[in-house]
Amino acid sequence: MLSQQTIDVIKSTVPVLEVHGEAITRHFYQTMFTAHPELLNIFNHANQKQGRQQAALANMVYTAAMHIDNLGAILPAVRQVAHKHRSLGIVPEQYRIVGTYLLQAIKDVLGDAATEEILTAWGDAYQVIADAFIGIEQDMYSEAANQTGGWDGFRLFQVAKKVQESEVITSFYLLPEDGKSISSYQPGQYISIRMQVPGQQFTQIRQYTLSDAPGKPYYRISVKRESGAPDRPDGVISNYLHDHITEGSLVELSAPAGDFTLDMEDQRPIVLVSGGVGLTPMISMLNALTESGDQRPVTFLHASPNGQAHAFRDHVNRLAQEHTHLMVHFCYTAPSDADLQNEFVYRQGYMDAAWLRQVIQEPDANYYLCGSAAFMRSVYAELLSIGAASDRIHYEFFGPKASLSPAAENV
Repeated sequence: MLSQQTIDVIKSTVPVLEVHGEAITRHFYQTMFTAHPELLNIFNHANQKQGRQQAALANMVYTAAMHIDNLGAILPAVRQVAHKHRSLGIVPEQYRIVGTYLLQAIKDVLGDAATEEILTAWGDAYQVIADAFIGIEQDMYSEAANQTGGWDGFRLFQVAKKVQESEVITSFYLLPEDGKSISSYQPGQYISIRMQVPGQQFTQIRQYTLSDAPGKPYYRISVKRESGAPDRPDGVISNYLHDHITEGSLVELSAPAGDFTLDMEDQRPIVLVSGGVGLTPMISMLNALTESGDQRPVTFLHASPNGQAHAFRDHVNRLAQEHTHLMVHFCYTAPSDADLQNEFVYRQGYMDAAWLRQVIQEPDANYYLCGSAAFMRSVYAELLSIGAASDRIHYEFFGPKASLSPAAENV
């Protein structure tokens, strides 16, 4: 338990963290990686270069300070990050390293403003927060290892099949190399894949959503080739998977994790909304619903640049023909000449409120949303404008934790 004095000191630093949070976390990662380069075998280098990891940590520190007198309020956020940590193989000893360099970064960035009282208070607070993470993660490790077909750490899988789903997305069907059973998962969860790419100094770990319903003898991931842009490099792992991993290749996987999962109990209608490769958890959810015989009304909405980039289109259309309670609508923002000549029906443009009102027949639904950050922010706002309840809009970022709610931008 933290003393009231410690709580008061931490809360007094909230305005400072709002201003200097990202400067602190940038300095933290720089000094920690310099002293402990082995940790670069765990962290996503692209997220570091783009500043996404630094921003996510700054948000987490700010949130912890805001709620230091009621840490239960941030338990959902802690559990979400703990899923990521478990899938990466984070261990308790690494929290000590993080604590050391986080306190040092606070001292270095704030200078004389970081008094001994403030540093002591943050040291105490960090230990309480770290203990919460460690306790939750230990439970997750135990659950992952002890369930039927489960395992600890990383396990070898063989690529049994490689299927091109679109011009940019390829599926990999993964079977355990030891021939034993594999653990089940909840639709929407992901696995981590660990690879040593030739020419790269450090091991690379990436999370990919499982793109099929659970209960199969294999795991399937559907990976978009991430091409570079002025603000980001080429995806090291996605390109390596596309270009060099073939049927018969071996890869290392951690057990399924993640809290963006389909609620199979709530009987409200379901709306699945995705953009680009964000459809992978939606395909898992849709397959699970149709294979289970669930009769709840389902609306499946997907946005893609064009038909050539659109994965699983025929599969989803076939399910719609077989299940009368499933309604399917697609949006193309830049249809190709082939699309224009195709009799296939789609909406040209973006998902705006007027169109969403037309295609969502029952707005009192549970919504699941995944895609790029820009796509999700736009659609989230449009869903709210048509009357969707914010607490029933569930979403997943591919990467560090973030928020779509304007009220939570600094939380």
